[in-house]
Amino acid sequence: MNRVEIASLIAARIARESDALSSAYAASGPIPYIVIDDLLPDDLARGIAAAFPDASGMVFKDTLRERKYISSDMDAHAPLVKEALFAFHDKSIVSAMEHITGHKPLHADPQLYAGGISSMKHECFLNPHIDNSHDKNRVLWRSLNLLYYISPGWKPDFGGHLELWPGGMRKPQTTIESRFNRLVVMATHHLSLHSVSPVRVDAARNCISNYYFSETPMHPAQRFHITAFRGRPEQKLRDLVLRGDAILRMGLRRLRKGGFFSTGHWYNKSSQP
Repeated sequence: MNRVEIASLIAARIARESDALSSAYAASGPIPYIVIDDLLPDDLARGIAAAFPDASGMVFKDTLRERKYISSDMDAHAPLVKEALFAFHDKSIVSAMEHITGHKPLHADPQLYAGGISSMKHECFLNPHIDNSHDKNRVLWRSLNLLYYISPGWKPDFGGHLELWPGGMRKPQTTIESRFNRLVVMATHHLSLHSVSPVRVDAARNCISNYYFSETPMHPAQRFHITAFRGRPEQKLRDLVLRGDAILRMGLRRLRKGGFFSTGHWYNKSSQP
């Protein structure tokens, strides 16, 4: 299937409970989010899962902040995976998210800045953090994070689940399971602290991710900031190191708008065929 056909299925699925999703988003608290299960027909979702690349063909990031495999080079992977990812760029899906969140206009990101696909295997993790506030060119505000989980049979005790920290690091987190064929959409702003729990099994938790951007921030108090990590509540020393790291990197960005180093985590194409 191509992206237009996949997008039509996603749009139809969202339309069936659009008003309920809008209410759920509004009632979900300081980090607004929604969950949509069974996003695509099961056979199509399993086909995308089967086409998902092995982690060996992706970039491995292993630091105090995170341990995961990522790729935004969608031309290097199976066409079905690429089509599934870019289906979320269809106008019908973007419009649906505008209706649900009440935030408009929203724009999908053709450069996939910090988006694309990811795989998390045994002992992979993503520490609590806020995403950076802007797009690659620091023109638009990062507004929504769309996470489509695509690992059949993923169970609650496997780990690798999304965690939201609406009360900060001193309050319990909200855990959202990385259930197969589930889409999670969350607002991103300076209070959107989130993480991924460590994977506890010898298996891969795979995800297709997209960001939407906007001319206006999702939160009225939002200001420019970089991606900033924290240690988990039990990681006192790591928390000190990561907070210092964030202060240093933010200082460097103030000296130079584009930063001194490129992450390389973006899709280097002007358009998608």
